[in-house]
Amino acid sequence: MTLVRDFRPADWPVVEAIYMEGIRTGFATFETSPKSEDAWTNTSVKNSQLVAEASDGTVCGWALLWPVSDRCAYRGVAEVSVYVAASARGKGVGKLLLNALATRSETLGVWTMQAGIFEENKASIALHEACGFRTVGVRERLGNLNGVWKNVMLMEKRSNTVGL
Repeated sequence: MTLVRDFRPADWPVVEAIYMEGIRTGFATFETSPKSEDAWTNTSVKNSQLVAEASDGTVCGWALLWPVSDRCAYRGVAEVSVYVAASARGKGVGKLLLNALATRSETLGVWTMQAGIFEENKASIALHEACGFRTVGVRERLGNLNGVWKNVMLMEKRSNTVGL
């Protein structure tokens, strides 16, 4: 049984390794190396960092929110990051994390979670749809990763309780 809990500093080496696995796929992020632990914890939305822990105690995924802007009008809008270890993909870990993050987001005053997902990342698009996200549009040729222009699906999930 996998459970979701708050990130602890001791989790960082595994979180970083999972992040690197995602980067290596070429369809998870424009990043080419993981953020530092300091940047990961201190620039993300405070108290949003979650990890999935397998029954054997191994961290097998993580999720958190990033602020989309420092403008006060957008304080309740956050971008989602969800990463699952290659060994745990397809086992419901991503859905568990994303649903837990949605619940956490509301306690943090977030009324809109958004996700930017590479158009070819069908598994992530399906995960977000299964968790109640809708496609807002496609941002064509939004960025270049290793010489390849990427289209990014913009998806969002609105809170039913915050920001009404």
